[in-house]
Amino acid sequence: MRRSDLGEFEEVVLLAVAVLSPTAYSVVIAEELEQETGQTVSTGAVHAALQRLEQKGYLTSHLGEATPERGGRRKRLFTVTALGGRVLNEVRSVRNRLWERITPQTTLKWS
Repeated sequence: MRRSDLGEFEEVVLLAVAVLSPTAYSVVIAEELEQETGQTVSTGAVHAALQRLEQKGYLTSHLGEATPERGGRRKRLFTVTALGGRVLNEVRSVRNRLWERITPQTTLKWS
């Protein structure tokens, strides 16, 4: 398995980019993760994860158009690369295989 360099937070950030693309940028990604997890997510943490994911080749970015609500500043928009998509599929496959092996008796032990 190749995903040893993908942390849990990076995984959910990468998933959020896939969901929000083509309008994925740090603020809306943080909002999406807060909505899904019910926990506070700092845009700084998201920004750092986005930079790591881009360095690993899982994301690409480009500058969007300047907007008046941002004081004329441009947003950095992110998209998942083919490599990033393959990594997400690998992660999903591993997780699904493990979940499928959990029996009803196992879940009773958790109670």
